[in-house]
Amino acid sequence: MNNQPTICRSSKIHNGAISVVPVLVFVICLIQSCSNSKPVTEGKVENRNTTPSLVAHDISTVISDSGITRYRITSPEMLIFDKAERSNWLFPKGLHFERFDETYKADAQIDCKWAIYYDIEKLWILKDSVRCTNISGETFSTDVLNWDENQQKIYSDAPISITKKTMIINGIGFESNQMLTKYRINKVTGVLPIDSAEETDSINNQQ
Repeated sequence: MNNQPTICRSSKIHNGAISVVPVLVFVICLIQSCSNSKPVTEGKVENRNTTPSLVAHDISTVISDSGITRYRITSPEMLIFDKAERSNWLFPKGLHFERFDETYKADAQIDCKWAIYYDIEKLWILKDSVRCTNISGETFSTDVLNWDENQQKIYSDAPISITKKTMIINGIGFESNQMLTKYRINKVTGVLPIDSAEETDSINNQQ
């Protein structure tokens, strides 16, 4: 798609506020007017990999593409390192992420305690208590999760647990589409059945 995504934001940002703007303009304007970095003094050179161009708190962001809302991101803190060797947005205190379909219905959501987004590569890396839920209510729990927007896939090499309505599947490594509706576990290590409430009631009625 040639249309540039846009971001709607409600957040607390050092020395500024944000409205609806294209992503690139949003980043450039904030770096210029809302930077939290101190001016470089003579004899001191800041490390562009460890000094953020922007620090924002209480982030609530809606990202749209071609006028359609696609994602919502909320986070206690976001640091932008656009001048780093590998440009990135860091979420050191974690985030909550929701993905929407064309009818503005959430078809997937993700929570984690740490995340980083390489904006040029369009690659997310999520860590620490990562928990995902798809439109069917299935939950995916792991410690490391990668999301490649260009390839439109989510994957991990770490141990993962998938909780379905009737069973819990444990494995190591998996790959999925972005909606988490079509997935493959690389190595299944165990399957635990779950007794549904209906089955439990049926057994109780028979006693």
